[in-house]
Formats: sequence, structure tokens, C-alpha cells
Amino acid sequence: MAVYEVEQKFPLQGTPEEFVTALEKINAVAEGTVVQEDIYFSHPVRDFRETEEAFRIRSVGDKNIITYKGPLLDKQTKTRQEIELLFESGDDNANQMWAMLRALGFRDVRRVKKTRRIFSATYGSRKFKITLDNVDQLGEFVEVETLANQSDWEAARDTLLNLAAKLNLHDSERRSYLKMLVENDMLETGS
Repeated sequence: MAVYEVEQKFPLQGTPEEFVTALEKINAVAEGTVVQEDIYFSHPVRDFRETEEAFRIRSVGDKNIITYKGPLLDKQTKTRQEIELLFESGDDNANQMWAMLRALGFRDVRRVKKTRRIFSATYGSRKFKITLDNVDQLGEFVEVETLANQSDWEAARDTLLNLAAKLNLHDSERRSYLKMLVENDMLETGS
């Protein structure tokens, strides 16, 4: 069965401490802080910028995950099919996967590094992951996400929108961190 990630991202308004206080009011539980390093790839024959897909290797400490994100399904959230596979841990294995993808014609587009404070909460009988992200070269953001299947992603989206409103999150950012960084790079280089 296909798994869909239902997500919204917001620039952090106020301080992280103020937002953590809002999370405490909904009984969110702090799960820890991690550093995530992602390498995003372009496909050899189709343009992920046009299809709004994403393909990456994510390293979190010694853990490695390869992820495919399908095209966006709606205009309000970043709802899409997501397929994630763990592969052997360690830098050497991440580098071998990177080399294999390059040998197959994929090209790395850019690295994205963030420090992520992770919280979990149940809202409207759904489990949510809420993160405070400090993204290198971009700043602070909040992501709210839940998982759904093909038959209930719209209900998940509606619950997510209600939760975001309850947390006073507004002005959602539909661009990925990758897209924002690439746009910033283009502004800096004038291309």
C-alpha cells in the first residue's frame, strides 16, 4: 500500500522557545535533536523541477536512507507519495550509493544540511511529527507532517491544516529547502 507524506512547512515566527511553549500546550513530546545531511539528485531523463519529484540520500549520524518523493497532490500542502529505504550505515556506504547513482546517470544537485528538533503529538486522532529546523544558509522553519494512505490523505490534510492553525502557523512555504537554496545560489551567482 502506498504511503503518503502530508506536510506543511512554515518560516518560524517568533523564537524557538515560544514555539516549544505552544507545542507543550498540545502535549507534544520532545524526541531529540538530529543533524540531517541530504544529497539531492537530478534524474538522467526527466526534470524533477517540472514534475515536483525528489530523490535523495539522507544521512543522520551513521544512518543512511534513500528516499523518493512523488509529485505533489494538492495546492495547500506538500502531500505526496514517499518511499524510503534504509541501507547500510556509515559514510563509506553513503559514498558507495552516491557513486552508484552517479554511474547510473543521476547527478547530485545540492547538499542540504539542517539541525532538526523533533516533537511528536497526537491531534484529531492522528499522529504528527513536528520539527523545528535550522537549515544552513536559510534559517529557522517549522514542519508539520503526518502519514496517510491513498484513501485518507485528504482527511489527514484537513487535520494538519487545523493543527497548523491551532499552533498559529501561517504563510506556509511550499518550496523545498533544496529549491530555496538553489534559488539563493542563482541569485548569488547572477544566473
